[in-house]
Amino acid sequence: MKLLFNETKATQAAARLLRLRGGRMSYLKLTKLLYLADREALIRWGRPITTDCYISMDNGPVVSRIYDLIRNEPAPNSLRFWSKFISAPDSYEVSLLADPGNSELSQVEDDLIDEVFQQHGHHSRWTVVDYTHSLPEWIYPDGGALPIEYRDILKTAHKTEAEISDIEEALESSAMVERILA
Repeated sequence: MKLLFNETKATQAAARLLRLRGGRMSYLKLTKLLYLADREALIRWGRPITTDCYISMDNGPVVSRIYDLIRNEPAPNSLRFWSKFISAPDSYEVSLLADPGNSELSQVEDDLIDEVFQQHGHHSRWTVVDYTHSLPEWIYPDGGALPIEYRDILKTAHKTEAEISDIEEALESSAMVERILA
């Protein structure tokens, strides 16, 4: 089960973190902070913020679609929302180009992003990487990439099987509605 990726919402979440950091940040650190915000949202509310998919890579968990937006040059004639507001990498950092607004983010999501930044945003990218290596759902992929499912995160948060099933069912229903309305 995959949620429909909301690039606008993901961009707005990334932009909020970039603003909190002064407008520029290592994209490695940005992807880790977004993962941590999504992880905490999933545990608290049963739904991630960015609607991204997650993978274990050598440097820890990654928000995979956002990572692709950062690392891959857009196809010709492709107008991506992300690239209008967040720069291509320069010296392994991205910058906020313009304000994408926050119409897709709720106040509690904004507050959670701020909380994650307050906890981890002032650490170096490598300190954040080391922290994400301590998360129980991360598995060292030895140069590859391994998927991290919502269930994996919820299990590590000691959710019961019934709670996990309820969350998965709610996410599945949400994904179906999103696909119908898309």
